[in-house]
Amino acid sequence: MKKQYKINEIFYSLQAEGGNCGVPSVFIRFSGCNLNCPWCDTKNHIYGTFYTLEDIKNEVDKCLGNIKRSDVNLVLTGGEPTLQLDLINDKIIEGFNKICIETNGTKKVPSWVDFITCSPKSDIPFEEFPSVPNEIKIVYEPTREPYLLKLLSSVPANIQLYLQPLEVNGKFNFEETVSFIKKHPRFHLSLQYHKLIGIR
Repeated sequence: MKKQYKINEIFYSLQAEGGNCGVPSVFIRFSGCNLNCPWCDTKNHIYGTFYTLEDIKNEVDKCLGNIKRSDVNLVLTGGEPTLQLDLINDKIIEGFNKICIETNGTKKVPSWVDFITCSPKSDIPFEEFPSVPNEIKIVYEPTREPYLLKLLSSVPANIQLYLQPLEVNGKFNFEETVSFIKKHPRFHLSLQYHKLIGIR
């Protein structure tokens, strides 16, 4: 019996957060996470469908149609994608402009990933990240300010820091987030544009 992997969804859209915002991308959203954050804005880590490697490749190809892989990025997200990355093989990743991952920073990321977005959900010191990210993206809430200030003093200048407003019952804490960024301008604002403009 072929090995199967739990996937929440595979779809084609635009990256709507962080430094690659606006880039057309195929998303493989993995189901399952090793954390249970109280502010998690999705149940995608719970629900999923079981796919074989061939199923995943076929779904990716179907998403793209006649679009060249070299024109778009592949984004591995979740849930926590590092829990199932043994599924990735050349047939799935070959040809894409860039292979990106969105991870909570608790597991090492394979060397074949081109761009790492780390969204630490616990207050892990930067020195203990298992893989060095290209960018760090954190949902802003006042209780995490001490951790944010520690990151300011420890993250190298070539790694971009992003703050994202916290959403509670459809409302975002824009004002608090912007105020913190203005005081600490190494952070840049990252909005969840897919929610604001109504795309996946």
